[in-house]
This record gives sequence, C-alpha cells and structure tokens, in this order.
Amino acid sequence: MSAPGIDIQQLRDLIVRPALEIIGLGGTAAEELLIGTILQESNGGHWLHQLGSGLAIGICQMEPATHDDIWRNYLRFHSDLAAKLQSLTIVAHVGEMPASEMAGNLYYAVAMARLVYARVHEPLPPAGELAAQAAYYKQHYNTAGGAATVAQYVANWQAAIKHAA
Repeated sequence: MSAPGIDIQQLRDLIVRPALEIIGLGGTAAEELLIGTILQESNGGHWLHQLGSGLAIGICQMEPATHDDIWRNYLRFHSDLAAKLQSLTIVAHVGEMPASEMAGNLYYAVAMARLVYARVHEPLPPAGELAAQAAYYKQHYNTAGGAATVAQYVANWQAAIKHAA
C-alpha cells in the first residue's frame, strides 16, 4: 500500500471522531475500526469511488445497496439515529438519503459505515486489538467473499502508522 490519502491523525481527529460523536456511536474501539476500514477500502481516503466497474462510493467504499438497506431496514426503526444522520448531510432531504451523498461527505460516509457495524450483534473488538479488528472487518464489512484479507488490513494499518511517524 502506498501512503494513505489522508494523514491518519487528521483522519481520526477531523473526520472519524466528530462523525461518530454526532451519531452517538463513538469511542476508541469504533474509531480504530473505522480508520482501519478506510485504510483498507479507499487507501486511507485516496479513492472516493470504486475503481473499474464497481459501485462502491465514498471514503468507506460502501455499495449503494448496502446504504439503502441501512435506511430501509435499520434506520426506519431508529428515528433518533436517522435524524442525526440527516443532520450530517450536505443536500437537504426528507427521509432516506441518496447513496451519492457518501462521495462528497466524509462525515456521512463514516457514519454510514459505522452503522454497518452497529447492526452486528457481537460487540466491537477492543481498542488496540488490530488482529481482532481486522477479522471483524473482514466478517462484517467486507464479507467472506470479498477481496480484502485480514493480513491486508493489518499491513495497511502498520503502513499508515509508519508513515505517520
């Protein structure tokens, strides 16, 4: 992996932490998992749309179908959380937001990715447990059939930390 697109400390301080605090789903473990997801999915924010013919959008490279499913089958039952997400949007919308919002709105993209993990019944891996976070990411975000690997996730984190030093 090349150097990440966004400095890892700025990514945490200026994007991930504020977005997670706004939706009330923050904490160090969540921040680390989302940073790892961003490092893996978009090379730390380098890509805002999946390369080739892929459909994934935003810093967390979420597919529109996943985005829409979260709105239809999760947020419709969590109106307080839906209102917090709508407060993050750039374009005023009533109800379900378009997936395209994730391309230009880093807060929104991070918050939506956090909701992928919020729908999982098992708790987030503890902060500092990189291998556990990588396995959790692979199982719940990338899926078993996805191209990412646990080893790639760990290597991307290590490269980002080395680059930041």
